[in-house]
Amino acid sequence: MSGGVEVTLLGVGSSGGSPALGCTCPTCTSTDPRNRRTRASAVIRAGGQTMLIDTGPDLRSQALRENLLRLDAVLYTHPHADHLNGIDDLRAWCWLQKAPLPVYGNRLMLTHIRERFPYTLFAPNEYWDKPVLQLHEVEHAPFDVHGVTVTPVPLMHGKWPILGFRVGNVAYLTDVSEIPADSLPLLEGLDVLMLDCLRNVPHPTHFSVEQALAAAARIGATQTVLIHMTHELEYHALSARLPAGVVVGYDGMTLVSEGAGNG
Repeated sequence: MSGGVEVTLLGVGSSGGSPALGCTCPTCTSTDPRNRRTRASAVIRAGGQTMLIDTGPDLRSQALRENLLRLDAVLYTHPHADHLNGIDDLRAWCWLQKAPLPVYGNRLMLTHIRERFPYTLFAPNEYWDKPVLQLHEVEHAPFDVHGVTVTPVPLMHGKWPILGFRVGNVAYLTDVSEIPADSLPLLEGLDVLMLDCLRNVPHPTHFSVEQALAAAARIGATQTVLIHMTHELEYHALSARLPAGVVVGYDGMTLVSEGAGNG
């Protein structure tokens, strides 16, 4: 793949979002827009293609905010509600483009779509009033999205095998509790790494701040951007604790990598 890669973070929040309902903590009462976090999702643009990562319950408002008028593919990390349950909003792009949307995920992911959202697999009708999806199972091998190579990065989310994704010199790893040793070579030479960082206290299915920083140091990307944060992590307080090369992500943040990379 030639050319650069651009990423827009649609949301960097955890499953509850920030502000959290009924909370009066510094993050939830902050007037800084960087402390207002919708559910985690991102858009990757490369080689003329626009690829959405996950469909959380805030997808419609995120797409309106970013004027996201075209999608060429959806890359799914895992089937938890905050990453999947906005799937019905994909019908807007199917209607706009009058075409099915290709969807990529591992077997666990696609099984959940088939069982929980079977209507997304129906043939289109003249009204395009439902999402019309074409499911593609991926595991470890790189795959092609209209000339753009996407490399799945196998990860663990507690006991679940899930996927991160690499395009060019950019990688997106959310909801991570372990990066298997076999996946580390897939993360070499990154310009931008977006990395799960749930909270200060360790969690059984997510990286804590300490674990995320250790992983960032091991991977050695030029820039690491922390994502999927609860309201326990206030933007300015967390920023003050971070080493050089690591920053706190925020909704609407745009990141650019000019390198083609090996993704």
